[in-house]
Amino acid sequence: MKFTKLVFVSVLIVVLVLTTSAASNLDHRQDTTDFNDTIMDSSEYSSAQGRWLLQNKRTRRVTCNKFPGICDAKGSPGPQCCKKKCVNILTDRHNCGKCGKKCKYNEICCKGKCVNPSFNRKHCGGCNNRCSNGEFCVFGLCNYA
Repeated sequence: MKFTKLVFVSVLIVVLVLTTSAASNLDHRQDTTDFNDTIMDSSEYSSAQGRWLLQNKRTRRVTCNKFPGICDAKGSPGPQCCKKKCVNILTDRHNCGKCGKKCKYNEICCKGKCVNPSFNRKHCGGCNNRCSNGEFCVFGLCNYA
């Protein structure tokens, strides 16, 4: 009987020692995590401060409605000005032929007109891809009947 009590008490002591050592390791990991969180909070503060500084910085943006000549500059998307953006009304799907004229989902803008490249013989598969005489445009490919 004394032997079983001795074994039980020794097992209980071993379990308590392991539990306290595991708990101290967890506390150490938690301290490290708190330290990393503190660093993260610090960087969030500096980025928030940076955003605040950017909000107060006034930048002047040049738009084509006030300066239409910028659409003629090299590298501009197009020579026309639509809704404060330079566009090419001959190829732009959202301003096809004139400002604000949108092509349908399955259409593209070719020479200022909305066309369906899947079935249009003059623009089969893309702008200015003509099918030969006797050919039909089927799903963007020229085929014989």
